[in-house]
Amino acid sequence: MGSQLSVDESVKVVIIGGGFAGKAAACDLKSNGIPFVLVDMKDAFHHNVGALRASVESGFARKTFISFEESFHDNFKQGKVVGINLETQHVLLESNEELHFSHLIIATGSDGPFPGKFNQISSREAAIQQYEDLVNEVKKAKHVVVVGGGSAGVEMAAELKTDYPEKEITLIHSKVALADVDLEPKVRQALKEILLKKGVKLVLGQRVSNLEELKMNKACENTELHLDKDPEVIKADLVICCTGLKVNSACYGTALGDKMGNDGSLRVNEFLQVDGHTNIYAVGDCANLTGPKMAYLAGVQANLAVTNIINSVTGKCLKPYKSESPKRAEHGVAEDCLTPLHSPPYIAEEHQSDLRTLLKNAELQKPPPRTLLLF
Repeated sequence: MGSQLSVDESVKVVIIGGGFAGKAAACDLKSNGIPFVLVDMKDAFHHNVGALRASVESGFARKTFISFEESFHDNFKQGKVVGINLETQHVLLESNEELHFSHLIIATGSDGPFPGKFNQISSREAAIQQYEDLVNEVKKAKHVVVVGGGSAGVEMAAELKTDYPEKEITLIHSKVALADVDLEPKVRQALKEILLKKGVKLVLGQRVSNLEELKMNKACENTELHLDKDPEVIKADLVICCTGLKVNSACYGTALGDKMGNDGSLRVNEFLQVDGHTNIYAVGDCANLTGPKMAYLAGVQANLAVTNIINSVTGKCLKPYKSESPKRAEHGVAEDCLTPLHSPPYIAEEHQSDLRTLLKNAELQKPPPRTLLLF
């Protein structure tokens, strides 16, 4: 634990979003004794690195959700943020409650379809049950189609084929190259070869034209998927969508719309302050920064934002973010803040597929030891 700082009673930090960045900021503020409130729609931190494993293995989801209340007690507030009043410095919740802030850390992350993302108002138990329900639906299906071949879709297809080699697994991707553009071309090619070796059928360079009409994550025999460039109709028993990741800008779009980039992320200066607002910081996926989007870097940015808040209220110089050489910030990644310490959300070694190992060893995906394990 860090030393407890003495700050003016007017200092109150509000963190919007309890993902990797928001959790790291909350841990850092807690260890320094800075008053704060963390707001998230879920009542538990979701270690979504394990979300796709939790979609095929019963019982695994429980390892990926950790109670915020047990970790942060009264410093956690469950709710949906619907707006920010810049003039009065209040965060507005859907329940009509208002939270005053002296400093604001926006860590809303990115949004996308379940099971890769879980961004909805929910309890820990309800969230776990949704993953358990999907595990059961997977068991029923003989042919599963994964739509979207970014890193999440690639991993989803590999998880399915690893646990159910007898099932027919098809991956449909709108581009020819798989996975994310931040990965080295040789890594992306290796991923493709691994999937083919495992027996995954690849349909590349095509989109599913009737995607919005399909029921996701529910086993239904002879579900028809139509392609935009091919008259062939693909029939499946289960469709899982891994497309459409986007910056989660809903809560700040109105108040900070003029500070947003084309993708919805917030423009920040070298100190991670939102343009024109010295008391508002943006970190993680919602910050308009170059470089790969990684849990490790989100934590580094959150720690730096907290450092700069502390420096600003104690009269010290702010520290710039150096994206070209990501290192642990001065306060470090708080690895032991969330409880329970004895139950880390991890990816069990015996369940790691060749694909997962390759992804973890890819230079752009490999954080320092324990950073993704966090606990």
